[in-house]
Amino acid sequence: MASPKVARFAANHDLVGAEFLAGIPGTVGGALAMNAGCYGGETWNIVERVRLLDRRGALRERMPSDFEIGYRHVRNLAADDELFVGAWLRLRCGDGQASRARIKELLEKRIASQPLQLPNAGSVFRNPPGDHAARLIEAAGLKGFAIGGARVSERHANFIVNPAGAGTAADIEGLIDHAQRAVRERFGVELVREVRIVGERA
Repeated sequence: MASPKVARFAANHDLVGAEFLAGIPGTVGGALAMNAGCYGGETWNIVERVRLLDRRGALRERMPSDFEIGYRHVRNLAADDELFVGAWLRLRCGDGQASRARIKELLEKRIASQPLQLPNAGSVFRNPPGDHAARLIEAAGLKGFAIGGARVSERHANFIVNPAGAGTAADIEGLIDHAQRAVRERFGVELVREVRIVGERA
């Protein structure tokens, strides 16, 4: 299920604490896998327990204590072959109308600051401690920098956009590598990917 749907469902049932999920474009499974968060909220702050499926088809439930959880990082301490298929969230009873207003406010902020009108995969890098990846990339002069059909967004430098749909995976990975190298050489900061690259390069 899409994370924004969970935020709206909770607000419509007078449950508060999940409003930040409205700003996460992916699914709840993805949010669990990487401890997605924004606007002061993080997924695992509201998780009571989760259900997982292993490669043999067995279902099991685990508690937050079964995981190593950090900023955009989740590691299953008990197994490495399990996938998230469900979660129980711990939310508070509250003012659903205020919650819906907060969701609207967060979405307006997201629309104003992120290139949502163009194809993208969300934030590319984690924010380094005490700084922002977007600031570093912009300070390195990379806003608008392009490889093939992909480019660093002019609106938010931590987004790579594919305006005409002509950018290839190689173009995007090339931009990621270039941004990491430029920020490392100029500021001595190693940007860590927030996106996960699946498969091998050709």
